[in-house]
Amino acid sequence: MNNNKNIVSNTLQIAVFLTFVFLQSGCTGDFEELNTPPKSVVSVDPGLLLTDVQKNIVLDELGELPNNIQGSWIQHWAGGQILGQSRYIAQPFDFDSYDKLRSLALIKHELLEGLEEDPKGRTKLAIAKIMEIYTWQGLTDKFGPIPYTESGKPIDELIMQPKYDSQESIYQSLIVELDSAVAQLNATDESFGDADLFYNGDVSLWTKFANSLKLRLGMRIKYADAALSKTTVESALSRLLIDSNSENAKVPTSNDITSNRNPNLRQFSSGSPDLFYLAEKFINVLVETEDPRLPLLAAPNVAGQLPEYQGVKVAETDNYYSGIIRNQFSTPSIYFDDSYEIPVYAFSYAEVCFFKAEAALENWGGFTDLDAEIFYKQGVIAAMSMEPFNISEADIPVSYATAEFSLTGTKEQKLEKIMTQKWIHLFGRNQEAWSEWRRTGYPVLNPGPFAGGAQLIPRRLIYSSEEQFVNKDNYDAAVSTLSDGDSYVSKVWWDKK
Repeated sequence: MNNNKNIVSNTLQIAVFLTFVFLQSGCTGDFEELNTPPKSVVSVDPGLLLTDVQKNIVLDELGELPNNIQGSWIQHWAGGQILGQSRYIAQPFDFDSYDKLRSLALIKHELLEGLEEDPKGRTKLAIAKIMEIYTWQGLTDKFGPIPYTESGKPIDELIMQPKYDSQESIYQSLIVELDSAVAQLNATDESFGDADLFYNGDVSLWTKFANSLKLRLGMRIKYADAALSKTTVESALSRLLIDSNSENAKVPTSNDITSNRNPNLRQFSSGSPDLFYLAEKFINVLVETEDPRLPLLAAPNVAGQLPEYQGVKVAETDNYYSGIIRNQFSTPSIYFDDSYEIPVYAFSYAEVCFFKAEAALENWGGFTDLDAEIFYKQGVIAAMSMEPFNISEADIPVSYATAEFSLTGTKEQKLEKIMTQKWIHLFGRNQEAWSEWRRTGYPVLNPGPFAGGAQLIPRRLIYSSEEQFVNKDNYDAAVSTLSDGDSYVSKVWWDKK
């Protein structure tokens, strides 16, 4: 882990350089200012770029703003009066992943160009491609239509006003591209070594990660394109997947303020105290089920009041916020404790188990309802035993196991139970938790009563205001495909339920 932390720190130097060469607002502004010759950066180590992408794409999912925007929308965090987005007040968002995609494009088009069939570059290019697919999925899941086919091109082929692609076409492309990348992985090739924060260059683990990502891609489109979803999921299920917590993809973090600090610790040390609180729904589910993770996820209120654990309501009125006494409510526990160095996850074994359980409910891959319960139980146990909880199966209370480890009722009731456990597991993974809630509708979440916002839990992010000016025609064409325009309440293509 120490080697990885040093590499993370070293990427700050390269990040400054890349910002100078490639950074632009949105995805189209200031292309004309890029005067750097295409071959002027060939001395950059592609491993440093991969490290930088992995670190930032994963850590950007949590911290004060993600926790209290998407995290409050899915009612893990409470948000608050001082952050309008948590009360569904419309605000634009930047295409924040394009800088990572430009770094990956640099690996492909400049640093390792021409090495597609060479052991010195073939597997590195495949790993970079898998990371690119992971990043593209996250970006389109936020917005819906985005510039895709006309983005990520070589410097001398940049398109300053790229068209937006439909989310449907993006998903179709990502599935095909992922298969191609997996076929390119070769265990005898040079890899990224310890510059790879996820797997230290282990090609067998990258193969499992990619297959698990294919499972996620297939399940995400389940209600939008059932046929493609089934084909994709069954293809993934026939391959090797992440199958233990030792194979989780994660980024190590530090409790040291001078290095790769966990964003939640940064929030606790320098963020607004008004945004420290957990949501009522999240606390209530943990309390009602007597979840053994409760004291690790939430701290008892410091006022010593009963109930000991209490969450703040989300998207509430001004009168509500002015009337509550905050020391009677729960903040995070272990996640705000700087004596722990908690990794941030990109993909987990527990997620794979929950996906497999859901697929088994559909009888996909030859699995049955009995398999669904087995996979579901494996997912809960895996989620309990991973850092920072470290609760072994033997330490799970019998009463909890009796109530939670079985799947009974209708197919929808079983799905709700799977997704509720997944929702708990995805605490700290705001983007993925929000996507999975939008996709399935579980757990059932009710919007807060604040009348000044959308009055509905947001279903997508609003495009950057700059896009309306620098790429207006393509922006307008994309917005015309959204049911309620460029708003929180328009749904992305796969959000059908």
